[in-house]
Amino acid sequence: MVNTPSADSNNEPVACYVAIELSKSGWLVGFLTPLSDKTSRYQVKAGDAQALLDLIERVHTRVARQLNRSVEVMSCYEAGYDGFWLHRVLEAHGIHNHVLDPASLQVNRRARRAKTDRIDVDRMLRALIQYLRGEPEACSVVQVPRVEEEDAKRLHRERKRLVAERVQHVNRIKGLCAAQGIYNYAPLRPDRWSQLDKLRTGDGRSLPARLKSEIVRELKRLELVLEMIETVEVERDATIKDPRSRHLNADKIKMLARLRAIGPEFATSLTGEVFYRKFANRRKLGRYVGLDGSPFRSGSVERDQGISKAGNPVARSMMVELAWTWLRYQPDSALSIWFRERVGNLKGRPRRIAIVAMARKLLVALWRYLETGVIPTGAVLKA
Repeated sequence: MVNTPSADSNNEPVACYVAIELSKSGWLVGFLTPLSDKTSRYQVKAGDAQALLDLIERVHTRVARQLNRSVEVMSCYEAGYDGFWLHRVLEAHGIHNHVLDPASLQVNRRARRAKTDRIDVDRMLRALIQYLRGEPEACSVVQVPRVEEEDAKRLHRERKRLVAERVQHVNRIKGLCAAQGIYNYAPLRPDRWSQLDKLRTGDGRSLPARLKSEIVRELKRLELVLEMIETVEVERDATIKDPRSRHLNADKIKMLARLRAIGPEFATSLTGEVFYRKFANRRKLGRYVGLDGSPFRSGSVERDQGISKAGNPVARSMMVELAWTWLRYQPDSALSIWFRERVGNLKGRPRRIAIVAMARKLLVALWRYLETGVIPTGAVLKA
């Protein structure tokens, strides 16, 4: 029988473990209870939270009746497509749920390993039991954001998707023109429509009718995206300009925006992705963003593998971009001086490695600035 935390008296509850394998076609639910050393599996219709709650209640009642003990249900599922709504439903009904990081679960390292929903359920159950026993290496549990914190991320993430869509439309229009020998048409210019009528192909012809119609449709899509970006940016900037803003992290956004080199987009994105959380120390902060080191030491072999890249990829790329901006607009700050002293006139790889190190230092400095109000050494505030 699987060793589970047992109760010393009838007053202490026994544990019932539940693992939920989520998919669009159906949910596979695995139970491990003190009544059996085997995993019991049940199928539930995908998205039917009430059916899942009813199933858990039936198993809970059966275990409590046979053991004459109170029962505590511990559940888990992998973070992914379904988000956190199910976690909130389970917690609201008294079930202690854990959202597991899929990348942290141990798997067979063979080149060809079996993978089925049944195997995934068993793996999650083992990881959950080990984690609750006090083995932190068994798996990583995701810190579920509050509804307000999750909603606060929507604005900058939507803008990022819209900007990527804008690039796609611009590249498509330029590609269509380049195929006709036209290389100087700029779809983002205000006079895009008047310039379109004046275009001539490389051999002096007007644009073919169907090609021009396709470009017109692409321009209409582009203008719609530009309008959406403008709407999002107006709402974003209102958080900084409006003193009565009800944004969840308005104070932190305004503090970051006071620093030269940090504009509304950097301030909103960094706060929504990183600084809305609480960090115990700078190491946990660097680990969350993926800017912590990953050394390799085995016997006489010792080398550094660079940063782990195991954290938030959006925040990590943003910090590297901000580090380059910081060098330009905060040249007299301690961090910029540190970078120049170590890099000098070097180009290429040494410079890229140094900017990542500076990005981590800058991240820690901004975190301390928000927590304590101490401005990064040598940094200048906006007028």
